[in-house]
Amino acid sequence: MLISGSCQCGEIHYEAEVDPSAVGICHCTDCQKLTGSVYRVTVRATDDRFRIVSGDPKRYRKIGDSGRASDQFFCGSCGSPLYRADADGKAIGIRLGTIDQRQSFTPNHQSYLSSALPFSFDIRHIPKGADD
Repeated sequence: MLISGSCQCGEIHYEAEVDPSAVGICHCTDCQKLTGSVYRVTVRATDDRFRIVSGDPKRYRKIGDSGRASDQFFCGSCGSPLYRADADGKAIGIRLGTIDQRQSFTPNHQSYLSSALPFSFDIRHIPKGADD
């Protein structure tokens, strides 16, 4: 599936060819801090099927809870986390929230469940507010 996406301010745009079934949720503490939320949702791509269309993302290297290095890419203007790449740059994990076609994806696996915040598994009982 061909996708497009961008950061929140629109400075950085990308395109990728992805497998719509390769969508996962990560509950690790690194992903919680990275997103500022309870988990991260990523769509997998490979470096030969991913390209930056405009802009120049910032990068930093992170050693994860697993002990492996990965490069985190984000917009230097608005701070939107865009994607991660393995240290060798071959495997790309695109942040679902930045994908224009995000409503077409459903996660099919979860990892690091031991770090998951308990409420993240079932929020049906939390009152719904009006859309702003």
